[in-house]
Amino acid sequence: MLLCGIGSAMAGDRLEWTGAVTDIEGTAGGGVVPWALIGGLGTEDQMGATAFATYVSTQDFSLRTGGASVEYGDRIEASVARQRFDAGSVVPGLMLGQDIVGLKVRLLGDAVFAPDQWLPQVALGAEWKRTLDFDVIPKAVGAARGEDVDLYLAATKMYFDAIAGRNVILDFTLRRTRANQFGLLGFGGDGSGFHYEPEASAAVWLTEHVLLGAEYRDKPSNLTAFRENSANDAFLAWAPIKNLSLTAAYADLGSIAGKPTQRGVYLSIWVGI
Repeated sequence: MLLCGIGSAMAGDRLEWTGAVTDIEGTAGGGVVPWALIGGLGTEDQMGATAFATYVSTQDFSLRTGGASVEYGDRIEASVARQRFDAGSVVPGLMLGQDIVGLKVRLLGDAVFAPDQWLPQVALGAEWKRTLDFDVIPKAVGAARGEDVDLYLAATKMYFDAIAGRNVILDFTLRRTRANQFGLLGFGGDGSGFHYEPEASAAVWLTEHVLLGAEYRDKPSNLTAFRENSANDAFLAWAPIKNLSLTAAYADLGSIAGKPTQRGVYLSIWVGI
């Protein structure tokens, strides 16, 4: 859920919002979708860094995620994140989770500073994921493995004065994955092969510091016991200063672990340099 933005640049630094925010898996993007943008605010000859914390709560579950990233030259991003998922509504006291290490490389294009070119900014990313406590629940419900790598290709472009004089950003991401519930329930299963799943984001600047947008992320459904649905959200993000953003969203995560229609609140804080 976020975006590059407009604002006056400090000497040697990128503009505010050009590092996006951080999604739930630790990479620069929206709330659930990685973008082609590189996190942090470092320019071509600088280092950048970010940190984030996110909380999601639905009728039956809650997810806490935190992590950090470092970037170099507005070209390469390396990130780490840990997720903790409270599944006590399924098994009392049950806590699932996963560790994620990400790497993203900008391949070509510029989402912001090439407004007259049709070519978007394009990045290739990889996320190594390790499900915590794989043998406790994920393996028991049919997951084939506890570690795997998601690959994704993201294309992001900003359009100036696109809607009633307001700036708009669009992203489309294609992910190669076999993760069950983002990886919290392991990887693979009855449909154990890789799936290519679409993801998309769109947002508009209401003011220089406030963005309104929505996201969509399709997911594979590998487990006969727990069928999955796509994830969606509508968000509002506020950046009171260049190095800080706060995001609130209404998220619809579909069915999770047999519990249907999981909808609720998403809250996130991002800091970057």
